[in-house]
Amino acid sequence: MLSIRSRCWLCRQPLSLMRHGLCSCCLRHLPARPPCCPRCGLPAGETRTPCGRCLQRPPPWQRLVFVGDYVTPLSGLVKRFKFHRAPELAPALARLMLLRWQQARREQYLNRPDLILAVPLHATRCWRRGYNQSDLLARPLARWLGCAYRPAALRRVRKTALQQRLSASARRRNLQRAFACTVPVAGRHIALVDDVVTTGSTVSEIAALLRRQGAASVQIWCVCRTL
Repeated sequence: MLSIRSRCWLCRQPLSLMRHGLCSCCLRHLPARPPCCPRCGLPAGETRTPCGRCLQRPPPWQRLVFVGDYVTPLSGLVKRFKFHRAPELAPALARLMLLRWQQARREQYLNRPDLILAVPLHATRCWRRGYNQSDLLARPLARWLGCAYRPAALRRVRKTALQQRLSASARRRNLQRAFACTVPVAGRHIALVDDVVTTGSTVSEIAALLRRQGAASVQIWCVCRTL
């Protein structure tokens, strides 16, 4: 009898390669993304050059790579992975991120990262959830790409309120001085992994920290970008 892990997470049909997580049919029918700015990831008329928002107020990272908008079916997979104790979804979601990064690299000539880092959870929140979802995404990505990964490099040095409950300006204030980086990053090209980017406050705070410490470039990789 086939195990649950050998079936597509969406249509439940058997998979020839269980590690893929999604069948080729469901993969082809994921919602198409609108044209988006390669830097901030928000809808834009041009996909190869930064949008007007980024020209006026550039974010502290160079590229944002994401699989799709936070809508069905990706949003359902992320919620299940993040809030319903389904860490076994990590390889399937990480594979979607890898496929999207490979496409973006061909189209936008992205640097291959020297170091992959994951957005950290506060220790208390990580203990309650049982895992850091960003860490589970980063591990297979680092292995597949042959990149260094330092799971303890980024730390939350103070507990913050849940971002989902805050406005955009409150999110920025909430995260000020909330993170620390404990490994040398000067001169390195870094990929910062998260599950969902909404306003970008969390990844912006961390990317700015990495740039202050001398990182050569920072790419943001995530499953969903709220458009």
